[in-house]
Amino acid sequence: MRNVTIYTSSTCGYCTLAKEYLNEKGVNYVEKNIQKDPNSRKELMQKGYMGVPVIIVDGEEIVGFDKNRLESLL
Repeated sequence: MRNVTIYTSSTCGYCTLAKEYLNEKGVNYVEKNIQKDPNSRKELMQKGYMGVPVIIVDGEEIVGFDKNRLESLL
């Protein structure tokens, strides 16, 4: 089982696409919405990112919804 975390915001279209993709694949993930949760926002900034989505699969960070890279990590 993969350990997947996705940083999102409520208004991000690519975040929605990424979540739909993960759901279609039957992948369990933890969503951290940086608009609703200030701690998630801080975490993301500490990792050095300002934009979403950032998807982390078993420690590998993917910036944006890179379907091919995501596919290879899952």
